Amino acid sequence: MVWPGVLFLLIFSYIPMYGILIAFKDYDLFLGVSGSPWVGLEHFKEFFIDANFMNVLRNTLAMNILVLIFGFPAPIVFALFLNELTTARFKRFVQTISYLPHFVSWVIFGGLIMTVLSPSNGILNLLLQKLHIINEPLNFMGKPELFWFIMVGAEMLKGIGWGAIIYIAAIAGVDQELYEAAKIDGAGRFQRMWYITVPSIMGTIVIMLIFAVSSILNTGIEQMLVMQNPLNLDVSETIDTYVYKVGLQQMRYSYSTAVGLAKSLVALILLIGANQVTRKISGNSLF
Repeated sequence: MVWPGVLFLLIFSYIPMYGILIAFKDYDLFLGVSGSPWVGLEHFKEFFIDANFMNVLRNTLAMNILVLIFGFPAPIVFALFLNELTTARFKRFVQTISYLPHFVSWVIFGGLIMTVLSPSNGILNLLLQKLHIINEPLNFMGKPELFWFIMVGAEMLKGIGWGAIIYIAAIAGVDQELYEAAKIDGAGRFQRMWYITVPSIMGTIVIMLIFAVSSILNTGIEQMLVMQNPLNLDVSETIDTYVYKVGLQQMRYSYSTAVGLAKSLVALILLIGANQVTRKISGNSLF
């Protein structure tokens, strides 16, 4: 039963790693990987000295750190409060509604966000004008100072329900006798949540935190390309979109491979580092 998964990893994860050689070569489509000349670390140096490097690194780190601060706890809090719902039908309804955005593509979801924030007929501008908070419509997507927060909010709205699934499953495994004993001792609902539920799922929280830290350089490309426009390009250009535009649209395959490999190495370092830190602090770790 394990073989299908093993074959999947071999075919789609390990065999393609041969293509990493492109990062160290001046890849020519007609010469192939083996026939292309070696250039060593030339493409890595080119990326680090590029004029756009600091800007795309700043945008990537800023958005991911904001997602880590606000987006990571959101599914945990949602799962904790969802667990406190006593009406089974209402609980299933809330779960279903919260899952739906995850299955909607970023093209559609991003379009909905931009429609809501539209300066011409967006519902948010209409509401703010009705409440006399603003006098004229605001172009939210054209304001660079708001873009990071809009993206973080969109990420949270789209992923909070799906991200809560693993925490809901972990909460389901907590011994119910602990809650009953705490209730007899006079513990309130929030006390039971804080002193029983959270410590019981701490191992799951730590593992998910390690994964989140290791992917801090991944912003995703679909949502960024959908939400980008010339007015916010200075704060919306990330490593992923930069590699797509420079490496793939301009057919600089070696360059894009080098940047992708550098990201993977940083992710590996962050994964190991986060694992060591969480092991020392909480005693829980991935490995």
